[in-house]
Parts: sequence; C-alpha cells; structure tokens
Amino acid sequence: MKKNAIIIDDERLARNELKKMLALHPEIEVVGEAANADEGLNLINELTPDLILLDVQMPVKTGFDLLQELERLPAVIFTTAYDEYAIRAFEVNALDYLLKPIDPKRLSDAVQKFLSIDDKEMIFSENRAELRMSLSASDQVFVKDGEKCWFVKLAEIRLFESVGNYARVFFGPNKPLILKSLNSLEERLDPRTFFRANRKHIVNLRMIERVEPFFNGGLLLEIKGGEKIEVSRRQAVRFKEMMSL
Repeated sequence: MKKNAIIIDDERLARNELKKMLALHPEIEVVGEAANADEGLNLINELTPDLILLDVQMPVKTGFDLLQELERLPAVIFTTAYDEYAIRAFEVNALDYLLKPIDPKRLSDAVQKFLSIDDKEMIFSENRAELRMSLSASDQVFVKDGEKCWFVKLAEIRLFESVGNYARVFFGPNKPLILKSLNSLEERLDPRTFFRANRKHIVNLRMIERVEPFFNGGLLLEIKGGEKIEVSRRQAVRFKEMMSL
C-alpha cells in the first residue's frame, strides 16, 4: 500500500527536486506541496499524510512553528540548510535530517527508514474522523521550549503541571513549558491513560509507582521521576473507582 507524502518548502526548485527523487520510490506518493507553513498546515489537516518532508527555515513561520500547531504528527523528515551540529542542538528525534543540496542516497535511506515503521506506529489514522477523538498513548506530540524541540510519545509523558496559562510537561529529565491550559489538554488526552489528580496536575496512570492515603480523604501519588502529587478528595473517589475496575 502506498504511503502519502507532502513536501513543505518555500523554494520551488527544492520541491521539484524532491518530487523527482521521490518518483524513484513507488511506495511513496506525493499528494501535495506547500510553499509556507500556513499552506502546509492546511494541507496536512486536509490530506492527513503519512509523511511530511519539511524545510526548517521558511519566511514568517519555521517548520518547527508548523509542528507546534499540529495535534497529531505524521512522520517527519527535515530538509534543511543547517549544518548537522546546529540541527542536533534542536534535540528533535525526527526520522531524518537531509542537508541541502539533498543527496539522493540519503533521501533513499530516509525513505527506507520511514517504510520500515510498523503501521501500528503511524501517527495519523487513515480515518480522518478519528482525528477528533482523544489522543492515545501511542500518539506523538511536538514540544518546543525556546530553542529546544522534541517529538514525544504521550506514553513517555508522566505529568502535566499547570503554570498560569502554560503547562509544564514532564518526560525523562525534561520539563519544558507549552502554551496550553490544563483544561484544554484534559479534553484531548485519553482518560484511560491520563487522570486529572487536582486543579494543577494531570498524571499518567501508567507512571504511578505508589499510592498512599493522604490528608482529608485524599491520596498521594508517587510518580516515576520522584514527583509526589496530591489527589483531591473528590478525585480520590474517582481514582479508586477507576483503578478497581
């Protein structure tokens, strides 16, 4: 089965060159192209591609800005004029980085890497209606904090913490801030995996290591990473009901 791809690059010659190279890979069908981030966002929402080839540096909005606007991410191969050391500083675990001018062998290797991904790991569902459903633990999100960026599977996030209009995201040793409220996150997260412990915290149920009784009928959760989160009395009732099923 063919995989759909979109090319997003502000240089027409670069887009045309990529299309020529991808034509040598019958498993990939280029279903659209965009000259800037806004056009790219519209195309991604309309066509839900399996793969995007994305330029980093574009006018007005960068490729990273575009990724921040997506709720679900397709696989991403960056095409960029940045040198390898500068790219590594972004700490983004994309499928690959292709430095311009694009080397056909490097593109071929990146395509093969993409095709080797199990279909179950693909970020976009073929059913567009599912895009309106909750984000599952296997979904991947893009997190940017200053100059640092990450692709993170929700399963790897142990905790969300409200900080004003922002939310702090806890995964591994990292704790970046994102411009999303805890309420908006709660609406999108799968309640089978993420639990609203109190006004300030949403926890990953699979990351809980210990549960203890706490003050006034509440609970105290110890999360992988060492964080201790209080569960309000009302939420403690819900938590016990959920965990007893």
